[in-house]
Amino acid sequence: MGVGQGSALSPVISGLFIAPVMKLFYIKAVPLNTMLLSFVDDGTILAQSKQLDDNNVGLHKAYKIIYLLFVAFTLVLEHDKTKLFHFSCRHDTYNPLLDLGYALHTGDTPLKPKIYWRYLGFYFDRGLTFHEHVRYYATKAFTTVQAMCMLGNSTRGLSPKQQRLLYRSCVVPIATYGSHLWYFDGTHNKGAMNQLKRMQQKAALWITGAFRTSPTGSLEALAGLIPVHLMLKKLAMCAVYHVATLSDTHPLRSMMGKGLLKRAEPHTRSAALMTPALQGKVKSTVMEVDERIHTLTESFEPFAPEAHPSDRLLNCFADHLHFDERDPTQDRCPYLDELIATVRANPLTILAAVDSSVPQSNQYQATSATIIYKGHRELERTRYVSGRVTTPDVELNAIACAVRLAVKQANCQHIMVFTNSMGSAHRVVNPSVHSGQAFTLLVCCILQEWFEADDLCHITFVYVPSALQWDIHGEAHKYVTELKVRVGCCKTDNSIDALRSRAAHSSLDTWGSMFQDRTY
Repeated sequence: MGVGQGSALSPVISGLFIAPVMKLFYIKAVPLNTMLLSFVDDGTILAQSKQLDDNNVGLHKAYKIIYLLFVAFTLVLEHDKTKLFHFSCRHDTYNPLLDLGYALHTGDTPLKPKIYWRYLGFYFDRGLTFHEHVRYYATKAFTTVQAMCMLGNSTRGLSPKQQRLLYRSCVVPIATYGSHLWYFDGTHNKGAMNQLKRMQQKAALWITGAFRTSPTGSLEALAGLIPVHLMLKKLAMCAVYHVATLSDTHPLRSMMGKGLLKRAEPHTRSAALMTPALQGKVKSTVMEVDERIHTLTESFEPFAPEAHPSDRLLNCFADHLHFDERDPTQDRCPYLDELIATVRANPLTILAAVDSSVPQSNQYQATSATIIYKGHRELERTRYVSGRVTTPDVELNAIACAVRLAVKQANCQHIMVFTNSMGSAHRVVNPSVHSGQAFTLLVCCILQEWFEADDLCHITFVYVPSALQWDIHGEAHKYVTELKVRVGCCKTDNSIDALRSRAAHSSLDTWGSMFQDRTY
């Protein structure tokens, strides 16, 4: 029975067949100094030497091994889809053909190497300058902007706000696709940047309806479009921190330094095997990651048991989790007064008021507070210093602390958490990779044990507007704002969202200073 290419089973079944092929290939191709990569059913044989002709010899032998293995596994290798590409740092035009030994590419019709190689949406050239990649996506983005002009102008159609949203949502992802290949510290990308600047200028003219001769800086300011080089800088910084969310055996980790390898085997050209002198000379995104990732103090578990499909807390205990969401049409204060009066009369209910504080000044750290009640009696209160994190992160910390303390109380069947951040309340039971995932995994583990011990146990998250300064939540707010802790000389915790936010604000600050330059 055949499986369609679009089927969810297609990559799984492909992997089951191709994995043993790859393992046997490495056993048989040991003397060839070649590598085999596979992205589902799209395989790539890599050979590296000082001469392109020597590479061809290795590729010819490796291709024969792969073909015979495919035949042994009753798989089909389509020779007509095979492509050849030579990378070279030399400036000559030597680009040798390859005799594969199998029709169609043998004898008088050898395999002809490509000028550009498209792989997974990336365009490679022989010198790895990525000029063709930038040209292709800049042109695609430019033509998209031109097509958008049909949707409206300064007098009719979409409003400027909608036009800007459309550009940011549909054009910017196209223009910046694969930007980490060519944008990093120390690279020469002036030509690539100019192509993207022309594209953004066209978009700014469309959004503002200004004259073609208007200065680019003024157009970008009026349209609310950050300059291209600052946008790429922000994206590059955010991508650095994203590496920390990869699995322990992710292929990218094999190219990183020793601190990021984890359980991945280092590649022969990885940063981990480079000498310190060579590391200082090499400029690439990999080296940038290795240099800057140390500022992130969070750790992540992409394949945590609590995050497995059908094993998640929301899947197994959906009827034990309740969210009393915000209702804009409701007068919240009388409702909360009535609610707390009811639950205080229940001896099996534990109340938890949580709040957090993120100072505007960078001199102080974020703090969180939790106060536990039973009826009108306060059982416990605690405060934590969370480092440099965002408001949702520190609120997540406070909720995790509340759950941990509440389940320890005797005769507890119902926990009611009062918070001003329902987003953090939803996130605290979502074990997928996100900022503050460690707190989520802790809460999921605690609640799962609590729910399994007694089927009557349940938890409710109640929204309390901060401006109300209401009852026990107001007390938690007062308690947390009293704590002021300066950032010391020791290393401070930094969450991934906080570092991303800092990168965005850094680009915005640089943009603001550019207005002092008359040439902008």
